Amino acid sequence: MLKETFIALLNNYSDNNNLNNELWTEIEKNYSNKKRFYHTLQHLENLLIQLTEIKDRIADWNTMLFTLYYHDIVYNSLKSDNEEKSAELAAKRMKQIGLSDELTENCKSQILATKTHRVSADSDTNYFTDADLSVLGMPWEEYAVYYKNVRKEYAIYPDFVYNPGRKKVLNHFLVMERLFKTDFFYDKFEFQAKQNLQHELDFY
Repeated sequence: MLKETFIALLNNYSDNNNLNNELWTEIEKNYSNKKRFYHTLQHLENLLIQLTEIKDRIADWNTMLFTLYYHDIVYNSLKSDNEEKSAELAAKRMKQIGLSDELTENCKSQILATKTHRVSADSDTNYFTDADLSVLGMPWEEYAVYYKNVRKEYAIYPDFVYNPGRKKVLNHFLVMERLFKTDFFYDKFEFQAKQNLQHELDFY
């Protein structure tokens, strides 16, 4: 599903099959890196499922798809500029296949929005950042797999370093009036997400 959707997206702009396949291989390789446990192809697949459900609400579906595939293409748990690096690589690849500056800039903006998940004036951006957080509202068993995988990505840090940082993140989410900016994702995930976050926090 992921590969087919990506290749079909590129076919709208490029008839260079070799290049299109190379771009997919790069995505597949990066998201399959052995140091990744959460920011993986499975994460992309969940996003695609969540966003496809509301495709009729998305103003620019193609831009949304480019954002989906590239938003975590660069990921290093030791770095704080992953979003910026991902946006840069996305822009470089989009230029290679001849996308317009407007589409490229919109994609970059959406990727950078995943750094803070703040409310945006752009509706599509809000839908994307909400979908990016949708794992928080999954059933507890799935959420538990998620937070344990996040811990694995930060395995270099001992508990006495990781745990206080994780607690800070959880508390940050819990004091927010609402985690999800769009009514669709709020209604679908908010209640379960707050329960999950509190449950995880109780372990520390």
